[in-house]
Amino acid sequence: MSSNDTADTLRAYLTSVKEDLMTGVSFMIPFVTIGGIFLAIAYAVGDTQTVFENTGSAGWFLAQIGVAGLTIMVPILGGYIAYAIADRPGLAPGFLLAYLLQQGSVVEQAALVVGLSGGSSGAGYLGAIVAGLVAGYVARWFKNRDVPGVIQPMMPVLIIPVATMAVAAPLLLFVLGVPVAIANQSLTTFLETMQGGQAVVVGLVLGGMMAADMGGPINKVAYVFATGLITEGIYAPMAAVMIGGMVPPIGMALSNFIAPHKYEAEMYENAKSGIPLGLAFITEGAIPYGAADPLRVIPSVVSGSAIAGAMAMALGVTMPAPHGGVFVVLLSNKPLLFLASLLVGTLVTAAVATLIKPDFEERINAETNSQSTQPTNN
Repeated sequence: MSSNDTADTLRAYLTSVKEDLMTGVSFMIPFVTIGGIFLAIAYAVGDTQTVFENTGSAGWFLAQIGVAGLTIMVPILGGYIAYAIADRPGLAPGFLLAYLLQQGSVVEQAALVVGLSGGSSGAGYLGAIVAGLVAGYVARWFKNRDVPGVIQPMMPVLIIPVATMAVAAPLLLFVLGVPVAIANQSLTTFLETMQGGQAVVVGLVLGGMMAADMGGPINKVAYVFATGLITEGIYAPMAAVMIGGMVPPIGMALSNFIAPHKYEAEMYENAKSGIPLGLAFITEGAIPYGAADPLRVIPSVVSGSAIAGAMAMALGVTMPAPHGGVFVVLLSNKPLLFLASLLVGTLVTAAVATLIKPDFEERINAETNSQSTQPTNN
């Protein structure tokens, strides 16, 4: 196999893994949304410190809904990653394995068996990703085996799920699960205790990633990272990610309004739709600008989103909901600072884009002249 063939195979595999992960995330998001929003409302209705102690109160019942959503989202993520890989036979093993890795007591006992310590808080969403991938590939291997016709009907509902659990459970519990749980615990501790410069750096990276490809793989990595942390009760990265994802379409639209002569006439209509798309946390609203002039637009949006994300993290802004944009801003602990971070990032993007973009006609003429002066091959 040539190096090109190997590269193509690796690229196809990575694309497949990304699609499998995004399938799991797409099924998980409604659970996170319900959990995050209801828990935020519970804290607003009751006292943050005592809402779980005041049994029978309105806040307590709302908190139970929130906790249920945030608890079940982890097995849902694992189950539907496995489902994307192996279809129905992978769903139950992926769900159950992700659930087991979420239980701190199970992981702690597994750690004792293999002679390690740590991971007592469970493997969280990182464990769900690993569980989903392992369960999915094991189930798909069994699914592709040739079996007698008489047992074929039992394969998807009995044989494959049970065999997958029998093979994958020891691997996940005693080989992969404990290191993943320790890594998850270390990450959670770092994010809970980060201060000052650490928070700024995390905000810069997450905000910049959200704008780097405006809805592509880099954007999704940052989004999945922040969404998973909601289950750990860490809401600040989600605020940085949401604000960072809102900045590009709003910032580019503002630049278009300020300096319409620097854009194609048709882009003015995109600017009109960019504002509501950005406010709704739909980063893809900036794609027409990025596609038309990537060398100038990408640095503009990344700079604005990175600064907005860093500002939000530095100010301690949180967001318990994984989507909604400005429509869920009241769920933030500091809604005015959330909006202030968004405004600053938007102004930075608009200013950078307006400064570095030449007049549209000048750019077209320059590109035309450049092409006309290139030598032709005879």
